[in-house]
Amino acid sequence: MSETASALSDSEKAALKLPPKVSGEKPDSGHMEEFGVNFARFLMRCNAECGELAEYNMAGQQTVLMSGPAAQEAFLKTLDKKLSRAAAYQAMVPVFGEGVIFDAPPERMKTQLKIQVDALRYQNMKAYAAVIAQEVQDWIAGWGDEGEMDFLDEFIQLTLHTACHCLLGADFRYKMTDEFKSLYHDLERGLQAIAFVDPYMQQPIFEARDKARARLQTLISEIIAERRANPEREYGDALETFMSGTYADGSLLSDNEVTGLVIATMFAGHHTSSGTAAWTAVEFARNPQYTGAVLQELEELYARDGELTFENLRDLPQLEAFIEEVLRLHPPLVLLMRRVIEDIDYNGTLIEAGKTVAISTYGSHRNPTYFPDPERFDPQRPKASSADMMWAYIPFGGGPHKCAGNAFALMQLKSIFAALLPKYTFELVDAPETYEDDLSAMVLKPSSPCRLRYRRR
Repeated sequence: MSETASALSDSEKAALKLPPKVSGEKPDSGHMEEFGVNFARFLMRCNAECGELAEYNMAGQQTVLMSGPAAQEAFLKTLDKKLSRAAAYQAMVPVFGEGVIFDAPPERMKTQLKIQVDALRYQNMKAYAAVIAQEVQDWIAGWGDEGEMDFLDEFIQLTLHTACHCLLGADFRYKMTDEFKSLYHDLERGLQAIAFVDPYMQQPIFEARDKARARLQTLISEIIAERRANPEREYGDALETFMSGTYADGSLLSDNEVTGLVIATMFAGHHTSSGTAAWTAVEFARNPQYTGAVLQELEELYARDGELTFENLRDLPQLEAFIEEVLRLHPPLVLLMRRVIEDIDYNGTLIEAGKTVAISTYGSHRNPTYFPDPERFDPQRPKASSADMMWAYIPFGGGPHKCAGNAFALMQLKSIFAALLPKYTFELVDAPETYEDDLSAMVLKPSSPCRLRYRRR
């Protein structure tokens, strides 16, 4: 972890103003209580009250929210050398493991992240698309003509299966037990907001998290040992990439490091995708007027190619625009953070070393300057990924540290709905306004239950 430093002289710092402070701070906990209740809405209040920069107190950790495309671009790109991801995300260390990514020395972290990117390279992605399509077919095989279910629970199961199949291989996927699902759930629950204040305090959810991490390493180490005993076999999955990756000195990753990369990549491929998939189904049910155009392009795809492939999934503009709008209204990660390691002069305002800086994807995607009538679902908005929107539309971050799993996540979502939509329609079971964002955790998902009725076309 980098030590904080100052590149500004005392006289330079004295000439700068300080960020405006958010009201409502309590003597001991600061804004922690309000943050914990609904942190996305709290961050929107910070921006509305203070503007581009807003300083709030997370139980003693002073944090500066940076809002608007210019500030978000600085956060994601131009200030990169003065900001530390590792220091801001120490809550992930017990989840990923000691010595993995945010707990690794900078050069080892860089190598680990490169190996993770390699696991999601084009050649592997080609195989993943077919795997996901088959998982969807297996999932719906017993649905029948119509029914009703909680689609958040269903998508949690489906994306866990698809991520396991793609990342750990068919051998692990088809012997995956309820134990594995339970362990992964315990890891996820260990990322409550309080973990970003102190991930090591005595809490039952943290004890369960630590036991789950240890047990997962045992399970994954067994697979690693089995594969190393049969070196002639090729798997074409992420685990194979992690096992064959090396550091600059030629040494292989340890079982602990491989396990950590598996968990980190599972979070990219499952943790966020399940909520986004559930929201995509809800929005198709809530906005049936957009389904016709998506269906037409899918029918043309199947008539032309006969099957889903990674290549033809890249040419589905109607489905992609629909998913982009889902990601705008319901971004997977509501908050991105960095720790300031060197004093920053941001347009005449001093952001001191040692503070945390943050941006809110949830708030940015509701900026009416860039997204008029922001709460309205409209996939026909100007292309969210255009140059004009680059730093306003940030569901996967941006700049040099853009989420490594974004291509996999998008491919997974398109694969799921390209397989589902030609077969079934979706309807809301409950009143439309009851389908809300669950803003109690760092990863966004619909509130539970998330009930939908399906009917065969």
